Amino acid sequence: MTQHVCVLMGGLAAEREVSLRSGEACAKALEAQGFRVTRLDVGRDVAEKLAALKPDVAFNALHGRYGEDGAIQGVLEILRIPYTHSGVLASALAMKKDRAKDVLKAAGVPVAEGVTVSRFEAGGAHVMAPPYVVKPLGEGSSFGVIIVRADQAHPPQELTGTEWAYGDEVLVERYAPGRELTCAVIGDRAYGVTEIRAANGGWYDYDAKYAPGGSVHILPANLKEFVYQNVQELALVAHRALGCRGVSRTDFRYDDTPGGSGALIVLEVNTQPGMTETSLAPEIAAHAGMSFGELVRWMVEDASCDR
Repeated sequence: MTQHVCVLMGGLAAEREVSLRSGEACAKALEAQGFRVTRLDVGRDVAEKLAALKPDVAFNALHGRYGEDGAIQGVLEILRIPYTHSGVLASALAMKKDRAKDVLKAAGVPVAEGVTVSRFEAGGAHVMAPPYVVKPLGEGSSFGVIIVRADQAHPPQELTGTEWAYGDEVLVERYAPGRELTCAVIGDRAYGVTEIRAANGGWYDYDAKYAPGGSVHILPANLKEFVYQNVQELALVAHRALGCRGVSRTDFRYDDTPGGSGALIVLEVNTQPGMTETSLAPEIAAHAGMSFGELVRWMVEDASCDR
């Protein structure tokens, strides 16, 4: 009997459009693999719709709030529908950036010095000497991220504005210079390391992530062997420390600037990495010989409850 897979996509978060692209790519690949696929644009009636559809597996292609933070995972646990990616606790923990850092640091993973404050405090005065980075506590895809340069006299004023839509608490972190690296973990194995460069020479923001030609991916990253292996080891430690399942992707900074520290810093662990064929995690899988179709099939076969 053909397995029925419901691809959860779209959703209510700021990353809705990215999720629709990920979901459609996965749905097409799953159909090519012989699965019966239903595409579900997730709204607040998701539990009712899933109960009516009764899929064998839910393929979670949601990004951001409600899809990546443990909320949809909790719904799927209650309905007892096996699902892909990480479970309730790991998803919620990884999405809450300051709590995730506490767990990673306790596991021996290097993280940037940081402090959690209200956005009004961070907008009223520098809470640490520039340069630093301001991040919303529970958003993905670089939404709301602000880089405060070393020569910036005033703190970011947008933090105190009425248009700020990313919550009243922010994480302020010491700016980590150097190259942007990422490593995917699939199952219980760390795969290749990619260096990411924004095509415009700036930082890896939303446009660099998702606009056509916005970024350059160098796979495998041109690193000394011990650094490459260290990135892989840390990605696996981070995946395990947070309790991730399925596919995750850990982002790093590597300071090989002239006179730099040579340090590796973990920026964050993504429990719902982008899932188009040109997204970073599928690219890394393809480099290891796993096609996009094979990857999504593996994810469906790996799906379960109680993750």
